[in-house]
Amino acid sequence: MWILRSDDGAEGGPYKFRMTAGRVRTIGRGPRADFVLDAVLVSRLHCRLLVRDDTLIVENLGSTNGTYVNDEPVDRATLRAGDRLRTGRVELTVFAE
Repeated sequence: MWILRSDDGAEGGPYKFRMTAGRVRTIGRGPRADFVLDAVLVSRLHCRLLVRDDTLIVENLGSTNGTYVNDEPVDRATLRAGDRLRTGRVELTVFAE
C-alpha cells in the first residue's frame, strides 16, 4: 500500500490518500476527481496515480500548472517512498506501507 500525505498547513488540507495494487485514481480540484484537492492552482483533473506491480506511477493529465516530483516537472514518473509530489501549491509526500 502507498500513502500520499500533505503537511497540516496545505491549502484546503491536510490531505491523506491511500493507493493499493491494481488501483487507478485521479487527483484534481473538480468533483470527478477521485482524490479532491481544494486548491486554486490544481486543475479539475490534474494527474492520475496507478499502482502496477507494486510500483506507484504518476501521470500528468495536461494540467495547466504541471505536475512535479521532487521539484522536477514530469509527464510520467515512478514514485518512491520519500518523494514529494506537487500539484499546484499542494505537496504530498509518498510513504510505502
